Amino acid sequence: MAGTKTQNAITLKGSTEIVTEFFEYGINSILYQRGIYPPESFTRVQNYGLTLLVTTDDDLKKYLTEVIGQIRDWLLGMTVQKLVLVIKSVYTNEVLERWQFDIECDKTVTADTKKDKSDKAIKEEIRSVIRQITASVTFLPLLETACAFDILVYTDKDMDVPDAWGESGPHFVVNSEEVRLRSFSTSIHKVDAMVAYKKTD
Repeated sequence: MAGTKTQNAITLKGSTEIVTEFFEYGINSILYQRGIYPPESFTRVQNYGLTLLVTTDDDLKKYLTEVIGQIRDWLLGMTVQKLVLVIKSVYTNEVLERWQFDIECDKTVTADTKKDKSDKAIKEEIRSVIRQITASVTFLPLLETACAFDILVYTDKDMDVPDAWGESGPHFVVNSEEVRLRSFSTSIHKVDAMVAYKKTD
């Protein structure tokens, strides 16, 4: 019996790795699905029982590694509140889509705390969120202009922010529709997802 207990024990570090990995695949998935980068610059990998697409573009890989590394530090420190991926027109800078991931953290947790939730259950929840991101192309309006993306991270107010990160406005979509996606929880971190997009006439 003791053996199965340790297998399901989630620590702050383990939870951070799970959430960080989700963001890595989630961001790649959005960039692929929304055609921000050409489809040939992605390669297929298997995870969560799904075929996922990740970028092979060196500049993008470097950027995402830096962003995700910083988010990992903030998750470990329990100081991150949300991650937002903004898609905007290259020509007008207008925000066309805003993917928001709200992060709740059990602040009573310490480095030694172990929570009980099976890896299988967490992966099933993450799989549902990724499936919804993939399926979002069925309801999101076509992006008919060349687009770029920004990643915004909301942290607790008294945080030291690395030099590479600048202050930014919230980048809301004007005249938007919103769709809530599923959430997942490691029992230490909970991530709620939603997407806002520009209403089409």
